[in-house]
Amino acid sequence: MALQTDLPANSMQNFRPLADFPPTEWGFSFVSFSFPEMEFESYNRQVEELKNIVMGMLMASKKDPVENVEFINLLCRLGVSYHFETEIEDQVDYVHDSLPYLLENNDHDLHTVALLFRVLRQNGCKVSSDVFKKFKDTNGEFKKTITSDVKGNLSLHEAAHLSVNGEQILDEALEFSRTNLESLATQSGPRLARHIKYALIRPIHKTVQRLEAREYISFYEEEDFRNETLLKFAKLDFNRVQLLHQQELSTLSSWWKDLNLVEELPYARDRIVEMYFWVNAMHFEPQYALARILSTKLGALITVIDDTYDAYSTYEELQHFTKAVIRCNIDAIDQLPTDSMKALYRALLSYFDDVANEVSKNGKSFTAVKYVKEEMKEMIRTYIVEAQWCNDRFVPPLNEYVRNGKISIGFMATTTVFFVVETARIKELEWLTSKAKISEAGCLFLRLMNDIVTHEFEQKREHCASAIECYMKEYGVSMNEAVKELQKTCADAWKDINEDCLKPTAISMNLLKVCVNNARATDVVYESNDAYTNASCLKGRISLLFVEKISL
Repeated sequence: MALQTDLPANSMQNFRPLADFPPTEWGFSFVSFSFPEMEFESYNRQVEELKNIVMGMLMASKKDPVENVEFINLLCRLGVSYHFETEIEDQVDYVHDSLPYLLENNDHDLHTVALLFRVLRQNGCKVSSDVFKKFKDTNGEFKKTITSDVKGNLSLHEAAHLSVNGEQILDEALEFSRTNLESLATQSGPRLARHIKYALIRPIHKTVQRLEAREYISFYEEEDFRNETLLKFAKLDFNRVQLLHQQELSTLSSWWKDLNLVEELPYARDRIVEMYFWVNAMHFEPQYALARILSTKLGALITVIDDTYDAYSTYEELQHFTKAVIRCNIDAIDQLPTDSMKALYRALLSYFDDVANEVSKNGKSFTAVKYVKEEMKEMIRTYIVEAQWCNDRFVPPLNEYVRNGKISIGFMATTTVFFVVETARIKELEWLTSKAKISEAGCLFLRLMNDIVTHEFEQKREHCASAIECYMKEYGVSMNEAVKELQKTCADAWKDINEDCLKPTAISMNLLKVCVNNARATDVVYESNDAYTNASCLKGRISLLFVEKISL
């Protein structure tokens, strides 16, 4: 693992930059899972019975717009809003249309205004951030009278994360509420303090929805005025969907075991379970099972390919592999120099065939699969560019690095698979791959978040320069200064993501959510370190979602 900085560039041709990645935390433990049909059917019956009752509660809440939005927020936070998508969309649109009258004729408190703002924006409604001006004094600062309002500050903090570029009042609101909440947490009881601290680390808008549901169910269970029917519905549904996720993990683990890449490519990360955690975050709902399975398979293959480029193969070997992937034909396998590369190449071609078969089986356009292949080819081209930079010991200008890195990070490849399975319509696929603002921002966010937490580990071996090194060299600053500036860029990327989700949107909100949720997964996985590589850091969260039931 020692850096061989004394080697001349041309001697890098046969150098293997081994990374010594941590082993898997799960092995093939999910392979043996046996789906409990009777238990699942029991959950199904109870969920359907309670769903009708909860639907009645949702419709009854329409009599009061604020109560309606409060109830919708509750459904979202408990992880069951997907059962009522059409009803929620109609009700949110109605509240949005009546919002000017609602705000003008009522002196709502900070919590209510912030909640209305957040829920409406999360559902794509354009609400002006000027609604918060009433909470400022004549000096243009937030009023001191609201600094001790815990509920109001929590809601303001959550709302501020829905900002778009140019909304200074929300930037100020974020700083104001954060400062207040940090102080209020020290003055609150243990339960409320835990809730405040969690909100500061994991705001609703920037967390994985299933993690939010799991956390909020436990918090809501301790509420004095909880709705017992709604709580039971959320618990039953969580356990019901968890069984479906366990079944998917079993299917994926069996596929991964049969591929035998763990044995044939021992230098690479074995992360099929962690990749499923990431893809599950993109859409956890039962109807997206096939998209999850195919996206996870590609993500696992990309991980191994990435490690083949970054942490094992020589530059000469990589040139052969790059040409083979661009040809995308089994005949090219004879040009590959190692058995491990041949095994990996066969697995990739087999995967493309699987996607084509599944898409065709579901009556969708076979030609849509070409978008997955093209994204993979483009990503491979960026891999060899980075390999050449490493081989030449070249630190590129930041813009050049980022342009290449937004593709090499793989955001587009797995997102494209989701689009292919869920729509396969050329219109949406063309939109996604034509550098839409949300996809560009998602790629940038993932690239920079990854670099910020991985660059120190990667630079311990021979590795391409990251955005950190590029920034340091170009601007002559320290590592800490480079990190701070790139974190600002990440914050701006989130604003671009938020902006592209405001109506009228170019495509359906469910497809846009694939991009949003991909960014949310990024935020969770890379919040303080590279939890994907250091998989022990994700083990607790994965257990909560896919192993541990909620007690009823």
